[in-house]
Amino acid sequence: MENRAKSPGRRKFIGDAAAIGVMGAMGAGYVLSSCSSRKPEYKMPVFPEIAPDGPVLKAGLIGCGARGTGAAFNFIDAGPNLQITALGDVFHDRVDDCRKALIEKRNVEIPEENCFVGFDAYQKVIDSDVDVILEASLAYCRPLHFEAAVRARKHVFLEKPAGVDPVGVRKVMASGRMAEAAGLTVVAGTQYRHQHDYVKTFSMIKNGAVGDLISAKCFYNIGGPPYARRQEGWSDMEAMIRNRGNWNWLTGDLIVNLLVHNIDILNWFCEKHPVRATGYGGRHRRPSGDMYDFFSVDYVFDDQKSYHAMGRQIDGCDNAIGQFIYGTKGYTNCQNRIWDYDGNIIWEYDYPLDEEGRPMNRVAISPYDQEIINLVNSIRTNNPVNETWDLATSTMTGIMGRESAYTGRDVSWEDMMNSNLRLGPGHEEWGMNPVDNKPVSPVPGA
Repeated sequence: MENRAKSPGRRKFIGDAAAIGVMGAMGAGYVLSSCSSRKPEYKMPVFPEIAPDGPVLKAGLIGCGARGTGAAFNFIDAGPNLQITALGDVFHDRVDDCRKALIEKRNVEIPEENCFVGFDAYQKVIDSDVDVILEASLAYCRPLHFEAAVRARKHVFLEKPAGVDPVGVRKVMASGRMAEAAGLTVVAGTQYRHQHDYVKTFSMIKNGAVGDLISAKCFYNIGGPPYARRQEGWSDMEAMIRNRGNWNWLTGDLIVNLLVHNIDILNWFCEKHPVRATGYGGRHRRPSGDMYDFFSVDYVFDDQKSYHAMGRQIDGCDNAIGQFIYGTKGYTNCQNRIWDYDGNIIWEYDYPLDEEGRPMNRVAISPYDQEIINLVNSIRTNNPVNETWDLATSTMTGIMGRESAYTGRDVSWEDMMNSNLRLGPGHEEWGMNPVDNKPVSPVPGA
């Protein structure tokens, strides 16, 4: 299921750090700076609580699963004059479920003629009369869908990850450059960059609260993956897509599909991406598919500083999701606290209070709402934002670690930027049978 085509050489692409209205820079412009560099005092962005009013903006949703349906709610709730007008998914039941949820929970009815099903549904949504695309479909499809949306001059909300292989991620980078040239806004589904407590903590670290950064770690350890048992009448392709959480070509494996959030946080706080990965992983308990159950990867920056990333999906184990960054003066969980090395809390995020005057221990606005508010605000204030680079580099970081674990070899950033690795059947065969769905996992050193 792997096609190796000629790959373009590495191209430099830097995400746009333009302000989102009155919010100030989002931090994307710091990607290539030194992990321990110091600049004049960093002013954290001030996010709007609601998007400003303006002419009606119509959005089309591609991918009508739980995350896509949630993104549709977020768009409707972001401000005035915002509409969901088209839905598209590979499966009819997904469209029906999303359509029903929109009626029941937001009193929004999507006409039958604007509901599209099949492997070409994405293009029909893009070609409908919409201004914004909410892309929340299969990670495998994301590079193709994003390119089509940008060519059609649509603003885009782009879920994570950016793709599942180096060829796809580079396509996303190229489409991001096109979007930037066209003045389009692209906001990514790496929601922690839009979460108030994380953004405040980033500003503290940026201004030296833990001193020079030394090392970091992140982890995404949860229970076993969902498993969709094959039903009578399903084709090979449908069986794989319904069980997508267990197939590498559809999700990129857990390090790309799940741990990418925490990898993205460390890349963000360290203000650049690693240049080399050395990792391992394995499979013990998965009931189907070809993915690993766990990963352990050491990532190294160009100055030889490093961070460790681990991920696991196995029932019956201790679970934890998070990250820590360590500096010369202290360490942080990147979300809401900074400690010194005696274990004393030297700073905490000031959460809003509930009706009884107690801290709510959560931000006032959900990051899933905030990222869409920021998207709409950017469009309506004519301050284009492009988060493509951040999403693409964090995805490529995950792929770099995955490929090291799969092969048992050190893998460099240059390897990935020049790799012709392409997973899946290829879009020319997308939706066709037969498909090789035999679960054969990678063997390191083979």
